Amino acid sequence: MSSPRDHRVLVPVDVLEGQTVPSTVVDAFASIPIVLLGYREIPDQTAPEQAREQYGDRVRAELEELRTVFEDAGCDVTSRLAFTHDRLKTFERVTVEESCDAVLLLNPAPVLETVLVAIRSDVNVDHIARLLRTVLDGTDLEVTLFHVASDEDGRNAGRELLETARTALIDEGVDGGRIESTVVVDGSPTTAILETAADHDLLVVGESRPSIRRYVFRDRAERLAKRTVDPVLVIRGEYLEAPGDGMDGDTDE
Repeated sequence: MSSPRDHRVLVPVDVLEGQTVPSTVVDAFASIPIVLLGYREIPDQTAPEQAREQYGDRVRAELEELRTVFEDAGCDVTSRLAFTHDRLKTFERVTVEESCDAVLLLNPAPVLETVLVAIRSDVNVDHIARLLRTVLDGTDLEVTLFHVASDEDGRNAGRELLETARTALIDEGVDGGRIESTVVVDGSPTTAILETAADHDLLVVGESRPSIRRYVFRDRAERLAKRTVDPVLVIRGEYLEAPGDGMDGDTDE
């Protein structure tokens, strides 16, 4: 069984826009090391160095306050500060540099009791189970494993996939009584996930392609984060990209 220290989650926060981390999220993620990324997306014509000189002290102060909130909850937290022309590119770079397993896209979370885990047929369920078990440690969160089949022929395969995921979670030490499974048939997976997520407090999705920016943030997970009221936890694949691959144009400290 993996240890919580085997995992890290990146939490990007646009502090100058007044974005904060809900206390329910802080409590739920207190058992897993956090990389807190305070960032500010700036216009193309503004140099990152200029923005850092103008806003750096304010951003550092806001970031330090957020860091203290996590530390007070007993969380192992590292902080980073970035001014960037492309926030998604920066998320990708920092995730790789800090060896994070997941990225938490923030939304308000007044209550955090139930988790919807949307699982596609091409994800590594064992990897998702290991990180999800770490997140569940020390919480009473209930889990619903969810799969969207494109047609009726795919329903049984979906059930088998979720049973595999359920077994993986139980093998990681999660009480089977906390886990439910649901398979639906829908031609629009995003719509089906959003409708079901409305009855849950945290949405978990997995990605499998070798680019966080190309798939996770410019595809379904980014759209889900914009259209749901829930925080969205995006679990990466087990690969690690080279830190220099296509990542430039920002500065941090």
